[in-house]
Amino acid sequence: MRRLSSLYLLSLLAVLALAACGKSEDDKPKPPQPVEKMYNDALGKLEQRDYKAAVKGFDDVGREHPYSQWAVRAEIMSAYASYRNGKYDEAVGVLDRFVKQHPGNSNTPYAFYLKALCYYEQITDVGRDQKITTQAQQALGEVIRRFPETEYARDARIKLDLVIDHLAGKEMEIGRYYERHLEYLAAINRFRVVVEKYQTTSHTPEALHRLVECYLKLGVTDQAERYAAVLGYNYPTSSWYKDSYALMNGKPLPPETQGQSAWRRALPF
Repeated sequence: MRRLSSLYLLSLLAVLALAACGKSEDDKPKPPQPVEKMYNDALGKLEQRDYKAAVKGFDDVGREHPYSQWAVRAEIMSAYASYRNGKYDEAVGVLDRFVKQHPGNSNTPYAFYLKALCYYEQITDVGRDQKITTQAQQALGEVIRRFPETEYARDARIKLDLVIDHLAGKEMEIGRYYERHLEYLAAINRFRVVVEKYQTTSHTPEALHRLVECYLKLGVTDQAERYAAVLGYNYPTSSWYKDSYALMNGKPLPPETQGQSAWRRALPF
């Protein structure tokens, strides 16, 4: 029995030896490329706008050289390549992991900024759902709060003003819809949001005028007078104030501002 076991072991070793000898050079695992070369190759793909290949290249840097300084850079660059490719969800996922794993890294402010851009670039017209717009507002605000003295915060402030104006535009659109359908209380609620929450936007003069219109339709003259006074004090040269002034004095609006044409005077985003 022992002799049979020995013979079996010898035959098994022989088979393994033959199998090893039969392997070609191509089958053998290759050592990883130098990290600098891998990173620069991925960067070249990015410059060629081959974003999918660039993402793969930067991800390979992290897999092959996870403890190198290049791996940290590659993580950010992978997110940037996804952003350039319009793969915003993928980019946000990478950036969230990055700021969690590297909160004190010098690239962390840019990671927060790039995440905000991912949302900002997806903002659609005011006629659609504004979830992305709200996410952009929150992300841009976070950049400003966390890194107020950086160039990223300066740009974020500009973009945040546009985002807020966009959100106000959405409220105006809904308010106009309600007013056209004679749902004045619902319209008033929307216009008041603009006046109270987004008072620095370009939509505020129109919102004040619409409040004058709605309250007059409801017969609440004192409230109409109040909003007309606010409009006149803050925007005395606005065409919206001229319209409100005409309404408060019982004068009809000029023909070109009546009916549906008046709705087309709304300021676009």
